[in-house]
Amino acid sequence: MIKQLAKSYETIISLPNLLRAWERFLRGKKNKPDVTVFQLRLMDNLLALQQDLQEKIYVHGPYKQFNISDPKPRVIHKAGVRDRLLHHLLYQELYPYFDLKFIFDSYSCRLRKGTHRGISRFRSFGRIVSRNNTRTCWVLKCDIRKFFANIDHEVLKMILKKYIPDQDILWLLARVIDSFKTINSGIPKGLPLGNLTSQLLVNIYMNEFDRFAKNDLNVKYYVRYADDFVIFSNDRRYLQCLLEKIGEFLNKALKLELHPNKVEIRSLSSGVDFLGWVNFPHHSVIRTTTKLRMFKNLATSPPGEDNATLASYLGMLRWGNAHKIALQIKSNAIIKA
Repeated sequence: MIKQLAKSYETIISLPNLLRAWERFLRGKKNKPDVTVFQLRLMDNLLALQQDLQEKIYVHGPYKQFNISDPKPRVIHKAGVRDRLLHHLLYQELYPYFDLKFIFDSYSCRLRKGTHRGISRFRSFGRIVSRNNTRTCWVLKCDIRKFFANIDHEVLKMILKKYIPDQDILWLLARVIDSFKTINSGIPKGLPLGNLTSQLLVNIYMNEFDRFAKNDLNVKYYVRYADDFVIFSNDRRYLQCLLEKIGEFLNKALKLELHPNKVEIRSLSSGVDFLGWVNFPHHSVIRTTTKLRMFKNLATSPPGEDNATLASYLGMLRWGNAHKIALQIKSNAIIKA
């Protein structure tokens, strides 16, 4: 039986919690014009938001849309300061509870997890299944088609009802969920990439699949990061059989589809592309597209930001066989300076 969330709506929307959410939201944003304007009348704005929440007349504002292309073209939807503050409030109050419900091997947007931990787990499973490269290790790698754009609102709300008994909290979450939908979608679908709440909600959504994989399919060696997941086995036919069951569950239970061009079963010895690295039994090499993007970003980064970007990339490169690339990046940075 699921232990449901014990927090009440009144506790979540309390003024101390709103102030705490504001402090977290403010980090790294103090000089943003819209944030500065909101802060000029901070207490008035917080009290007005709290009153709307207490009276249940809160309405989510519109989004500003912009495009990015790192690493691939994406459309980002950014909410206003008032709404983003609410997103932070919901995240800080709900994440600790839901994080305990997630399986260990879910690595996206979680504290003490992330890509590095995910890659480390991938390599650990590779060693275990291959028995230190003495047996063939097969890896089923899957990707979900248009993941964020196809999150079904009604399915998500039904999942949340299993964990949250307070109807007012569910009302507020529904306001956030329904504030956005994929263009031309007849059925309400989609979560905006720019929302902090989206990170939590997609993990809650995909936790249903994680539990299916671990409890129903009894998959032992499984790693997921957002909509990318891998399963390890010595038996290729076993993985092929799993694939049909996985596709059926995603389609029926979550209204999602596997990306037909991004599903493959490969031997670990031939190299498996996962989380930016092509992984082999004894080493990993950085993906070519990732390498090219790094050089491009460093070449175009504005003064004052290039040192932080360089340090970030050098830290990432330490996780694989990328010594020569690291030297080249350092050399380019010296020439640019």
